[in-house]
Amino acid sequence: MLTKHILFVCSANKDRSRTAEDYFSQHYPDICFDSAGTNAKICRQLGTTYITENQLAVADQVLVMENKHRQALLQTFGTTYAHKISVLHIRDIYPYGAKALIDVLRERVSF
Repeated sequence: MLTKHILFVCSANKDRSRTAEDYFSQHYPDICFDSAGTNAKICRQLGTTYITENQLAVADQVLVMENKHRQALLQTFGTTYAHKISVLHIRDIYPYGAKALIDVLRERVSF
């Protein structure tokens, strides 16, 4: 059986997408999780992962936190991966690892 790949995307790959990757990796070891940000400048400043086309190509599902992240991916990479993208509608109001963020992720993420 092939391993399923899930990619979480936010702006900076600091709080939301990183929390999602870390949380779900611990709880679903049979699925491969990754995360990235859409803002190259902030990702460089923070030393976090900026989205690559390879991450999109490998992913079975791309779960973005806000519609602006979907738009950024479409603008940067075109519509090739549009069918993989789902918007979770999670605003940037949570710090990394926040219980409230994990609760929202658990409620909205399915794979």
